[in-house]
Amino acid sequence: MQQLTINQIPFVNLKTQHAALKSELLAAIGEVLDDCNFILGEQVAEFERQFAQLCGVSYAVGVNSGTDALIFALKALGIGSGDEVITAPNSFVASASCIRVLGAKPVFVDVGDDYNIDVSQIAAAITPKTKAIIPVHLTGRPCEMEPILALAQEKRIAVVEDAAQAVLAEYQNQPVGSFGIVGCFSLHPLKILNGCGDGGVLVTNDPQLYEQFKIMRNIGLRTRDDCVLWSHNSRLDTLQAAILLVKLRYVQEWTQQRRQNARYYQTQLAGIPQIKIPLEREWEKSVYSNFIIQAERRDELRQFLSDRGIGTAIHYPVPIHLSTVGKELGYPEGSFPVTEMQAQRILSLPIYQGLTVEELHRVCENIKLFYRYS
Repeated sequence: MQQLTINQIPFVNLKTQHAALKSELLAAIGEVLDDCNFILGEQVAEFERQFAQLCGVSYAVGVNSGTDALIFALKALGIGSGDEVITAPNSFVASASCIRVLGAKPVFVDVGDDYNIDVSQIAAAITPKTKAIIPVHLTGRPCEMEPILALAQEKRIAVVEDAAQAVLAEYQNQPVGSFGIVGCFSLHPLKILNGCGDGGVLVTNDPQLYEQFKIMRNIGLRTRDDCVLWSHNSRLDTLQAAILLVKLRYVQEWTQQRRQNARYYQTQLAGIPQIKIPLEREWEKSVYSNFIIQAERRDELRQFLSDRGIGTAIHYPVPIHLSTVGKELGYPEGSFPVTEMQAQRILSLPIYQGLTVEELHRVCENIKLFYRYS
């Protein structure tokens, strides 16, 4: 791992996060080592209970990744060969690969200024083969769930929320993940609520789906000696659950810090005409898994900041339909003009909890400097 100097502002800083929690994390890990219940131990059940409560739902099931959460959600709904599932083309590839690996077809709909699926275009994409919609709460901003749910109910299709980046995000004061028949979350190390390794969670209010997910994540086993369906091993490790239980104590505080950092950026960068900043609407609570601006001369700006010790990222530079694997879906360049335009302009700024006002000020001042004097 690259060594940080005192003058650098990294894009992420997991080292500092874990240093502050090290004694608590080691104590939690030590309990697991003492018990030796490494597979589906009591920490997994307790994490699931607390996570369900956090999301305002009845049930949560821990799995080994957010990708598996999406795959299990679609598989449990019977989606497979010949079916179509609508989603957005600007997300991480897992939002579409979960559809394709089941033999179904991802059908893309362009996005709006908030980087989320444009609800006004969904109806035109629905066909008799459409079985589900996967709205992606990208960057931790909630999609407009009310019209999505209304359309889905009218057309009798399922809604599976991809909330991988959106723990604690809210739409109209209701947590994301609680709107669709299933909500899917990631616990990847780069998420706000993050494991020390991979992990994911499914949430639902449906007791039958809950029981099915528990079987699916455990190689199809209903009991140790009775396998009732073909599946694979996707259990959330007890060690990861123990780590996540520690971090659950802080996730509200971390989210609030990110929101404060976002407000600082929104205030300080508002007057720069060459960039566009995300602004919350009255019905949404964003958690800012990423703080993405749109910037003129984006690549030059990124290099300028890097030269001054400021880390940035691009989420995501190649839309799924233009990726090597996505080209098989038959969407030529120009199919989704907003997505493609944004891909040329988006830049993620450091937003993590623990950033100081001085560091935030330095990021903003260097952006201003780039556009004034370069």
